[in-house]
Amino acid sequence: MKKFHQQRKGSTDTSKDQLIIYGRHAVISALKNPRRKIQKLLISAENRIEVEKAAPQVSATVIDKKDFAKFLPGDAVHQGFALYCSRLETCDISDLIALAENKKRCCILILDQVTDPQNIGAIIRSCAAFETLGLIVQDKNSPLESGAMDKAAAGTVEFVPVARVTNLSRAIETLKENGFWVIGMDGYADTTIDKINKDGKVAVVMGSEGKGLRRLVQENCDSSVKLPISPQVESLNVSTAAAIALYELNRDKITARKAAIEAGLPVT
Repeated sequence: MKKFHQQRKGSTDTSKDQLIIYGRHAVISALKNPRRKIQKLLISAENRIEVEKAAPQVSATVIDKKDFAKFLPGDAVHQGFALYCSRLETCDISDLIALAENKKRCCILILDQVTDPQNIGAIIRSCAAFETLGLIVQDKNSPLESGAMDKAAAGTVEFVPVARVTNLSRAIETLKENGFWVIGMDGYADTTIDKINKDGKVAVVMGSEGKGLRRLVQENCDSSVKLPISPQVESLNVSTAAAIALYELNRDKITARKAAIEAGLPVT
């Protein structure tokens, strides 16, 4: 039986380099990830059994639910879970290219200066939902992994590879050299995303929440497409737009997999 002990008030040490993940799905997924360096797990009393089952190797400290407010943002929906741990190491663009090497069809998502952690977390969740190989962000203008990001990702940050690159235009060129067709999302494009050829290797570039794609990044794309939305709406939140784009690119794959499951056939 795992040992639980009561935390004394005021004894939660913090470090500026420490990441605190909060929320049930985010914390449980992190505990199951062997790449995480766990430092301290804090839970409320009612979560003892769930943690015991999910991560029997981790010692948890029990604190009162009201005490979570002492070290988490006031609006944090923590559900009685907080995990002090190291940030996940990001991958290299070459790692994503290696994942795509033996695939006839796959997708990578690129974010051009998207800065909101919750938007990025929601996008990571969509990447996982729609079988995107990984995410590429610009190192200089993209936030590091944070508790808010991981909460929005609902645990999917643990298995969606994220590559941080210095130069997005150079990264796009590298993808093109390795067989990717790169499309930029642009609300003023002539073609809608449902009209493009979805076969092969595709990289989708999403612009920032306010300014969209930067000119040089857009010029490096092979083509530009838009979502077929009502003319009464100028644009969508970047995380919503990313989810729709990724679904559209993988819609027939998802439909075929669902049909195979219903027919009792093996799923690949």
